[in-house]
Amino acid sequence: MADKGMVNTSTTKIRKQGSNSKKKGTLLLRIWKARWLYLLALPFLVWLIVFCYGPMYGVLMAFEDYKASLGVLGSEWVGLKHFRRIFIIPAAKHAIANTLVISISRLIFEFPAPIILAVLITEMRGTKLKKVYQTIFTFPHFLSWIVVSAILSNFLSSNGAVNVILANLGIEKMNFLGNIPLFRPMLYATSIWKGVGWSAIIYMAALAGIDPTLYEAADIDGATRLQRIRYVMLPGIKSTIIIMFILAVGGVMDAGFDQIFNMRNAIVSETAQILDTYIYDITFASTPNYGFSTAVGLFKAVINFILLVLANTVVGKISGERLIQ
Repeated sequence: MADKGMVNTSTTKIRKQGSNSKKKGTLLLRIWKARWLYLLALPFLVWLIVFCYGPMYGVLMAFEDYKASLGVLGSEWVGLKHFRRIFIIPAAKHAIANTLVISISRLIFEFPAPIILAVLITEMRGTKLKKVYQTIFTFPHFLSWIVVSAILSNFLSSNGAVNVILANLGIEKMNFLGNIPLFRPMLYATSIWKGVGWSAIIYMAALAGIDPTLYEAADIDGATRLQRIRYVMLPGIKSTIIIMFILAVGGVMDAGFDQIFNMRNAIVSETAQILDTYIYDITFASTPNYGFSTAVGLFKAVINFILLVLANTVVGKISGERLIQ
């Protein structure tokens, strides 16, 4: 009996080794067959390793009292000291609060805009007219925020076109760019104007993939346009909306550095201060503390990751669809 058990055990081992060798052989064969694809991807992988993963050792500065003369590996280790300072320094707490307010407001006001535009353009009659409107709405995306802020300055400054018109009409001039209550609505409005057309392309592509027979069935049933949108179009792009929403929530701590950096001024600096501009200010506009600024940046990235996972989990439980399974 003992001999039979030993024979069975050895046979099982041989079978496992055989199956493992077959799997390895199959994997190597598949890699060899796709060798040209791997070769094509090689430059990107090298770039990813050199420029994305290689510099990540610099994250160690967040846990050190970094001195340039000593380098990353030679500076004094201070643990979580810089992270504790984030919740002690009033300016850092103010930047976190501003970032959350601006980002959540962007989700409320900006996220639905491209969906609405995509539905409106799709519902338009005439292919040429659709292309014209799509081009008009997409063009601002290719303007940098430096150009957009210059356009705003030309239109809304004290001597800009809008104030000149107001003066000619006998109406008192307004300081649009230095108006604190108006600054955040201006952020949302300009962001929608600049990005709505580009973002709508994703939803228009999803709408184009809806089965045309569903529209025909809706027409036969006597559905109005609003009913077609509600019961055919929006359910048809539900998965795309969910994915884009999860990604948007995962970027909540990125409130739009390029836009705010170029549009802010001394008057609205407190209202405009977000984590990214705060990192810039403490790194370049004052005596630099690289350890603390790295800690703030790492804190922002970790919070974004946590929000992404939470959004993916919550939305998955509610709708049954997830970005990450």
